[in-house]
Amino acid sequence: MFKNDASSTHAPSRSAGERTRELIFDKALELFRRRGFEATTMREVAREAGVATGAAYYYFPSKEAIVSAYYDQVQRLHAASVREELRGKEALRDRLGIVLHAKLGILKDDRRILGALFRYTGEPGHPLSVFGRGTEAQRNQSVGIFREAIATADLSEELKQLLPWAMWLVHLGMILVFIYDGSERQQKTHKLVDSVLNVLVGLVELTNSALVRPFVKPFEERLLMMLQEAGLGGGS
Repeated sequence: MFKNDASSTHAPSRSAGERTRELIFDKALELFRRRGFEATTMREVAREAGVATGAAYYYFPSKEAIVSAYYDQVQRLHAASVREELRGKEALRDRLGIVLHAKLGILKDDRRILGALFRYTGEPGHPLSVFGRGTEAQRNQSVGIFREAIATADLSEELKQLLPWAMWLVHLGMILVFIYDGSERQQKTHKLVDSVLNVLVGLVELTNSALVRPFVKPFEERLLMMLQEAGLGGGS
């Protein structure tokens, strides 16, 4: 499903080690998609890639490390896709819709892999916990994409800080629904995304209005403080 950036004819030649790592990575994803994360072993990954088991462990010390690399790749693809699609779009509703639907489009074949990311949510110290230190870089990248999406909107300073993190949390919920969505091409999830966005953007516009703003500003400030205390908020 994924194309390595180095495949371009203008890219420098990759070393044998880089090619081996990519082969192991690709074969692992094939097995995860076909058999599931839990059922796949590193020995099977090595066998599919035609390398020794020790070599597979050299490049990826665990299956979780492969999923982490996959997560990095998803983030890169998502950022590139979204930035292209956002060009010329001004409406907040349209821009947020692009970000969410693009993410689901990239993940469409990988619902069996995604379960590995959510499996460790309740383990703060695990490198794959979506709220943990191990995924902090990917988390900030994802929030950054939402920050870019709202950049053209006329929002209060509080909303500019709060909304990207709120959207990141919403997008986690959408992915969780997506994992369990058995409808054709997961259209139920895409429809839910549209419905949630309609409500959310309506609320944003209401709270951002001059009439309501004085009443909601203290509430937004408290929400920001709560997120920051949880290590999720802030302007970074």
